[in-house]
Parts: sequence; C-alpha cells; structure tokens
Amino acid sequence: MPPGRLRPPSSGSSAPPTDAGLPNCPTSDAAGAAPESRQSSFAHRRRAVASSVSKELEDVGMSSPTEEVFVLPASFAQQRIWFLDQLEPGSPAYTMAMAVRLQGKLAPEALRDALQAVVERHESLRTTFSDVDGDGQPHQVVAPGLTVGLPVTSLTELPPADRLTHAAALAAEEAATPFDLAAGPLMRARLLQLDTDDHALLLTLHHIISDGWSLGVLAEEIGAQYEAALRGTSADRPELEIQYPDYAVWQREFLQGELLEQEIDHWREALAGAPGLLSLPTDRPRPPVQTFRGAVVRFTLPRELHERLAAFGRERDTTPYMVLLAAYTALLARYSGQDDIVVGTPVAGRTRPELEGLIGLFVNTLALRTRLDDDPDFETLLARVRHTCLDAYSHQDLPFERLVEALQPERNLSHNPLFQTLFVLQNTPGAKSGWTGLEVLPLEGGSRQVTTAKFDLTMMLSEGSDGIEGALEYNSDLFDHGTIERLAGHYERLLNGLLTAPDLPLSAVPLLAPVELRALLEDFSTTRPFPPDDSGRGIHHHFAAQAARTPDTPALVHRGTTLTYRELDERSNRLAHHLRTLGAGPETLVGICLDRTPDLIIAILATLKAGAAYLPLDPAYPPERLTLMQGDAGAPLVITSREHTSKLATTGARLLTPDTDGELIGSRPASLPTTTTHPRQLAYTLYTSGSTGRPKGVMITHGNVLALLAWAQENFPAQTRANVLATTSVCFDLSVFEILLPLTSGDTVTLLDSALDLLDHPDTGATLLNTVPSVLTELLRHGPLPESISAVCLAGEPLPAALVRQTREQPRTPQVHNLYGPSEATTYSTAALLDPADQRAPGIGRPITGTHAYILDTGLNPTPIGVVGHLYIAGAGLARGYHRQPARTAERFIPNPHGTDPGDRLYDTGDLASWNPDGGITFHGRSDHQVKLRGFRIEPGEVEAVLRGHPGVHTATVVVREDVPGLPRLVAYTVPEAGRSAPSPEELLAHCARSLPGHLVPAAVMPLTELPLTPNGKIDRNLLPAPTGSTPTARHTPPGTSVETMIAQVWQDILCIERVGIHDDFFSLGGHSLLATRVVARLRSTLVPEMPLRAVFEHPTVAGLAQALIAGEEEPGQTETVAELLLHIDSLSPEEVQAQLNGDER
Repeated sequence: MPPGRLRPPSSGSSAPPTDAGLPNCPTSDAAGAAPESRQSSFAHRRRAVASSVSKELEDVGMSSPTEEVFVLPASFAQQRIWFLDQLEPGSPAYTMAMAVRLQGKLAPEALRDALQAVVERHESLRTTFSDVDGDGQPHQVVAPGLTVGLPVTSLTELPPADRLTHAAALAAEEAATPFDLAAGPLMRARLLQLDTDDHALLLTLHHIISDGWSLGVLAEEIGAQYEAALRGTSADRPELEIQYPDYAVWQREFLQGELLEQEIDHWREALAGAPGLLSLPTDRPRPPVQTFRGAVVRFTLPRELHERLAAFGRERDTTPYMVLLAAYTALLARYSGQDDIVVGTPVAGRTRPELEGLIGLFVNTLALRTRLDDDPDFETLLARVRHTCLDAYSHQDLPFERLVEALQPERNLSHNPLFQTLFVLQNTPGAKSGWTGLEVLPLEGGSRQVTTAKFDLTMMLSEGSDGIEGALEYNSDLFDHGTIERLAGHYERLLNGLLTAPDLPLSAVPLLAPVELRALLEDFSTTRPFPPDDSGRGIHHHFAAQAARTPDTPALVHRGTTLTYRELDERSNRLAHHLRTLGAGPETLVGICLDRTPDLIIAILATLKAGAAYLPLDPAYPPERLTLMQGDAGAPLVITSREHTSKLATTGARLLTPDTDGELIGSRPASLPTTTTHPRQLAYTLYTSGSTGRPKGVMITHGNVLALLAWAQENFPAQTRANVLATTSVCFDLSVFEILLPLTSGDTVTLLDSALDLLDHPDTGATLLNTVPSVLTELLRHGPLPESISAVCLAGEPLPAALVRQTREQPRTPQVHNLYGPSEATTYSTAALLDPADQRAPGIGRPITGTHAYILDTGLNPTPIGVVGHLYIAGAGLARGYHRQPARTAERFIPNPHGTDPGDRLYDTGDLASWNPDGGITFHGRSDHQVKLRGFRIEPGEVEAVLRGHPGVHTATVVVREDVPGLPRLVAYTVPEAGRSAPSPEELLAHCARSLPGHLVPAAVMPLTELPLTPNGKIDRNLLPAPTGSTPTARHTPPGTSVETMIAQVWQDILCIERVGIHDDFFSLGGHSLLATRVVARLRSTLVPEMPLRAVFEHPTVAGLAQALIAGEEEPGQTETVAELLLHIDSLSPEEVQAQLNGDER
C-alpha cells in the first residue's frame, strides 16, 4: 500500500461494509464471544501451533524456541512479500515511511519511552521472518522484547533555510534503506532536530508488518503513550484482544476446504480469459526483470468537478470511488487500446472491530475486471463497474496471494501478475492530530518523496474540502515524468467529458485539449504541402528532359554494360512507339515479365512513354500466380522474353518479346511519342498480398510518383544519389525509388539481381543502397560495405538500433535513413535520418513533403503523444485504390474527418504507431495479423486460403515465429479433414510452392489435431507450439548430467509428478511462486547454498537452470562433482552408508 491512511468505511465509501467481508473469527462462542473467550481461543490456538512448530524444529535438528518466543506461520500476504524479498533481496519497494514535523517543546526521552511502549504492545513490531525448517516457507518469529532506538541527528549547524531540504533528503534516505527480514528489527525511528522547538520524526516500517491503516494506528498510539510518558505513567488503553500473529493463524485455518474452493472458483470465473498484461505505452522497453524505481506526479481535481462527480454518482446509487474508477478504466482503455481492463484495488481487510486497533498487514488487493469491447457509454460503464465492485467486495476474503497461486498465470519476471495498475481512493482524510505540547504536521517533502513503485502505475486519490488531491506513482524505468503529467491531464479532461456526455460511446468522448489537437493535426501530421503539377508532364517527361540535358551521362549500368541517357531514351522511345501500335495508351495496363537486365528498365520507361501503366510480373513467380495477377489486372499485353513465354501461355494476353522482335522495334522512331499526361493518370499497378487469398492491385498515378521524387530529390543531395543501386524486384515498391529517382535526376542506376550481389561486385561505385534491414544484416555479416556507399536507406521491416550503429561504423560512415510507407501511399510516407548515438529504437520519422500522417484511435480521434493508435496516411502519395475491388477500396480508403479539402481521403495502413514529443513517429507493428518478413508484406490469410485449398486440409493458420532470436520464419499449422490422415508437411509445402511466390511459402508446416482457441472462440496464437517438437509432451529428454538429475528429482518431489525432462518448464508442469521457493530451499540445502530465487524464473527448464547454476560456480566442475556425490550417497542402502561411515572412522 502507498503511504497514507485507509480508514474504516463510511457511508460514501467504496469499500465493503464492515460486516460483508471477513467472517466472524471462529471461536467456541462464534461472533458473540466475549473478548476473554476470544483471547482464550487464540491463546490456545497459538500454543498448539507453537508446539507443532517446536516439534518440527526438533525433527530437523534445531533447538526449540523459548517459551517467550513464538514461531508461527506467516499470513498469506506476508508470505508473498517475503517471497518478493527473496526474489529481489534488499529492495526498498516494500518500505513504508512516515515523516512528521513536531513543533513545540519536545521531550526526546519521553518520545523514546512512547515508542518502546508501542513496540511492547504490538507483537508485529517485534516480529522477524525466517524459513525455520528450510522448506521455503516463512514463519513469524515473535520476540518477547525489543529495545527501541531513537538516534537524534542535529541539523542546527546548517543554515536555517537549508534544514528542511536536508531533513527531506534524510527522510528519503531512510525510506530507501532496506530491511533484513530475518535479522530485524522491521521498524526504525530517527529524530532530526531542526531547531530548539522544532523536530522531525522519521518512522520507517517494512510493509510485511504494516499497512496504510497501521501508520494511522501507530501515530495515534505514539501520541497517547507520549502524553503518558510525560506524566511518568503508562497510557490507559484497553488491552488488545488479539495480536496479528493470532490473525495469521486463524486466517490459515479458516481459508481451507469447501469455503476456499468456492472463493477460488468465483475468482477463476471472474478472471477467465483476462489479459495478463495491460499494454500501456511506455517510454522505454520493459526490462526482463521488473524494477521498482519510481516517482510521482501530483495533481488536483477542482472542487467543482468533485461536486459534479459526487452528485452524478448519488443519482445512480454509486459512490465517488466507482465514478472515479470507471473514468480511470476508460482512460486505461484509451491509452492501451485494450477492451478488457483489470485494475487492482486495496481493501483494508479489517472487517472485525478487534482488528481495527492492530498494527499489521491486513490489506488485501482485489482484481477488478471491466470489459469495454462494445464501446459502451459512461452510464453503461459505470453500471458495470458498480456491479464488479460489489461482487468483488462480497468475495474479498480470498487473499490475493492465494488467488495468484490458484490461477497460476504465466510467470513473467517483468511485471506483476493479474494486473499492473492500482487504484486507491482515500476518502476519509485523517484528522489533524497533535501530541501534548506539540503540533504534528507532515514533513514538507518527507514522506511525499517517492523513489519506488510497486506497480507500473498507481492512481491515488484523496477527497478533501478543496477538491480531490491526486498522485500518480509510476515506474520510472518505464515512463518519463512528462508522459505521466499528460496522463493526469487527460484523466481530468476525460472525467469532465464523461460527466458532460454520459450517453456518448467512450471512444467519442474528447481526451485532448485544443492546444494538443492543434499540435497533432497541424504541427505533427505534415511538413509542408506538395505544389500540384498541372503541366501535363508525366514521369517519363521528366526522364526525357533529363536525357536532353545530360545525354552522355551514364544512366544504367548492368554487369559491365553501360547505357547513356541518350541510349536509354532512344531505345525506350522506339519500344513506346511500338506499344502504341499494339493499343497501349492511357489507363491501359501493360504487363512486364522480364529478368533484371536493361530490357526491364527500357520496358518500364517505354510503357510510361506510350501513355500506359505498367504491371510488374516477376518471372520467378509460379505460373499460377502470374496467371492470377494478369487475369485480375486484365492487361491485354505483356512484355516478356522468349524464355518466359511458357509461363504466360494461359493468361490470354498478347505477348511481346523484344528479344525476338528487336528488328521491328528498332525500326520505330527514336523520338518521344506525343502524349499529355494528367497527374491523376495511372502509372503502374502493383499487386500486394491479400487477406482473402486474392492479391490486391494497388493503382498508383503519375502525380503520386512525382510527389515522391520531388521529396527525394530535395532530401538526398546529388553526391548521395549519384549512383543508386537497384536491387529490389519491380513487384515491390522500393524499386520505384531505386529506378525513377536517379533517372529523373541525372544520376546512374546500377542494376543488380539483389543487394547480396554486392558481395561479388563490391566495385560498382554505388553511393546509395536501398534495402531491408535483414538483407543489410546479412551483407554486414560477410564484411564491410563498399567504401563508395555514403547513404543507406532501410525500409520494409522494423529497424534495430544495433544495426544503425553497425552501419554507421562502416568505412565511409554512411548516413542511415529509416523510411516507412505502404504501397498504397507510393513507397515512402515518413522518413528519419538517424542519429547513431540515440539508444532508443529507431523511429520512422516525420511525414515527407506533401504527406499527412495521422495516429487515431478506433473512433478516428487523434491519440495523445506516446499513446499507440492506428496509423493513417493522406496526401499527395495516396493511391487511387485497389484495381477492380471497390468494396476493399472503400474499406481502406476512407473520408478524412480531419481534412481541410472536400474529397480528402485517409488510407488505413493497418499499422500501429505513436507520436514522440518531438513530432517523430514510433512504429509498433501490425494491428491485424498481417506481417512483414524479410521486407515482404505477408497476409497470412492468403497463405491460409491456399492451404485450405488442399483436399486433405480442413483449416489452417499461419504465423511468423522467431524461436531462434534474429531468425523469424513463416510457420503454418494445419488440421486435417475428418476421417483423413494429415497430409505430410512436404506435400503441403509443395502445394504452396505451386501457387505462391517464395516469400509466401511457409518455412515449416506442423499438423495438429485442432487449433487452440481463446474463450471467445478465436485462434489463440500464443498456444501454438514451436514446430521443432520441443514441447514437453512432444519430446521427453531425460537428464544427462548429475546436476540435471538432481534438479529433476527435486521437481518431481515438489510437483508430485513421476517424470521430468530437461526441456520441461517448471511453471507449465504446475509450479508456482511458492513452490519455486521450495525448489530453491531444497537446492540451497544440498547443492548450491547461494542459489538466488530468481534463477528458477529466469531459467524455468531443468537444462536452463542447470546451466545457470554451473555458470555461477566459483570452481569449474564443482557443482557437478557435488551432485555426483549426493546421487551416489542417495543410491546407497542404509547398511552401505553405515559401512562407509565405519570405514571412514577407522
């Protein structure tokens, strides 16, 4: 719990009524038992438990505790905090601090006596924790007495203006100082003297013995005991009916059997299928192991808003807590893009009067789940939250620790289980207190200094007369201060909007202030407009003009052959005239199916010069694919070579083969055909992967391409683009940049089959390399880039920061550009020139000239800075749409709600992105299941459709897996038709290869009896097994070393299973955090005394854990030697052991 005071529930409270939670303590007289009978009952129970523990200690050879020392089981909450301390020893995350200023005449000795009296009164303050019997289970060790220290530090020698600052720093230092749970004490006190009559008292406790309520009890009792100490007497306070250790014993006895199972069943149903992680947008990647460094942003919700929400809630029979929680849930949904939100909330857990005056850890945490998948209005959401809260309150007895143990969520050291955000409302402010002769005030900046965070994000609110005070405690390793400040502002604005328009869908309620909207829609979304070109000049006119200016400059180089601009211009002109005689003209598609030779470039230019548009057809594609593309496009004419005519025989198109018709083509005029080209005239149609199994033809105009070229010519200096490598298939849009940029700028195109050809031809003189990151990675693996390369453009895949640094380390230190854009927006839409010193994941930059980028939520509202949304593109590069697919075009090209001109459209890229504070864009992957692999955009549905076309396949799904880091691959999972044997993977791969290009053919096919499904009936891709057969059930590999054998035996004993293989996962076999502590306890006592608990979580397989233990040994071979010896001893009979011992004695 965060520092603060949780009070007993009032009528307006969010918490359950006092009689709705913890059942009556089970005594012989039940709820009506008098205090004496309750005390007697607990004393009897304590003696019984202490006797049992004493016997356990004797059984393991330890001395029994004295009569005054009680060794009792820890409560469930204590057990979890002890476990977390074992996982992260010395962490201050669970330290609770109270820093108060005492103004007036203070008697330090009386204060020390008061503290001593409180410690004597409360056993929890004399408690430490130990695994007394070595089984990984903590016990409370209650000491009969404990002398309290109160060291005094004088700050009076400092200048008066510096004393409070120094006191606050000392308070923060105290709060950050860890406790030793075994050695204790678990409470510290320190007195700071600021002046003669001005002091500060620093009290620090470990959360394992206290909670927020306890701090209030502690302060109240210190005050009463201080007053008594001044009089020289003891405070007249009623004897405590029970102590915290009694409660812990009762809790374990009460929560078992049928009642326990009922509570677990309720929560299991309530949380079935809930997401394990709230994907809030972070400023830095989540560390593999959770950290607890934190900070806080404070804010105030004004009184007017407080009054409005309170009235709104009263009218709907809900509390302010529920209204505030519903708004927080809506904010989390908007920030995360998730429609299933789980928030944790604490309840005091003191549902019996005799518990209210105890110091101890009673607080429990409830998981409140809210679904928003139907985009409800606030009225509906609030009703859901109310029902969820009341339902949770009626089942609050199950400790959170038992819930986690029962549900066994996937173990992940990087975040808390079940939920990662906490919501707290302190709705009864603590009364202003004073001690005799002293005014007690919070120390300014003392306990308010937050340096730890138990969760990713904790919202703490406190109602007061001037409004609601808020504090957002956040993990500072995940979030920046500015991010959380924006989130606090958005919470207030969203809350206002929800109260103003409670009948609007949540997605339609404004989240952003006007100034933020202007920044996102005007400053961030575009750079500057592209001036329209109505000159009647198309792409080919720009090339022809360049040829006229520099006729003798090399235009195209291929394997030792060079064509000048004049030669390339004349040859393409002759072919263009010939195409016109064959009917080519505006809006006519001409297929081009040629190998990567100068004839390919000539054909592209000729088609444009004829006024037609080109349709790229890669001769490496299967004939089925070529027929499908050409047939869908309806191209009446295809330029190809004699070698490839057989692949196109069934297309029905007229085939033109320049290698056989060269004489006829050479007789055509060498001049440019006379054409007028409108910017909206079709330039090419490029087919991309389609989700229905039918590829989509993207129609790009001359105006689209000219806008791209104008930006490129402005942003890539002449020396950079002097010699551009063309290595990409013309069926992919990167080729447009590689070919047409240099040819309209007077530069040279060097034509290669692929970028990897640089390995064999490093002396091309190329200055600009345009490729995908995976290809560049392979190039650099074989050696440095050619020294001539001065710029590298990377696109098509997420770009690792390490690759940027590696590229910048090349001989000429080339610039690295990260370029992004879908084919539907003409190759590139955003661009970033990367700084190698930037350690963050490379962003995709800002929109290029004439392009608008919008990041919108599902309601097409702009998302805040840092929040992930759907990336939409608008502007001069936007394609016409999809060839002959008007419905698909209307689905993806939609009216622009933020446009300024009639007819403005947005293209839905299907990608996820977020704005950076500087206006740059961070790419977050696909919103659907479409993926990019080695730069190729892949629609799994297209591959799935082909697989389902096999007569032996009933259904299939396709995913990209990266089972080996850095080696992603396409994997298909198939289910056979009922009553038929599954087709072999080899058969299905051959089936795919007959219909799909190579990049769409899966690398592996894994037959399954059925596909795993989520509770919603969707395919659960997280449960698809690796195709290597490495799952525990698919392959059992027995231990091969003594260390592996010992680990496997420990697992078998603790998990109560007969067989464990070295690749089996501890948690998949039924292990959980508490059982992990037992594993560690066993291995510490036998094999590795210093084994850390986190090793089991970081290495959850037998093989992995064995390797980790061996890697940490001081002497090579030591662990294996010890394991061999222990296994040998274990194999001996008692008689053999005794014989060996007798032999040793002799």
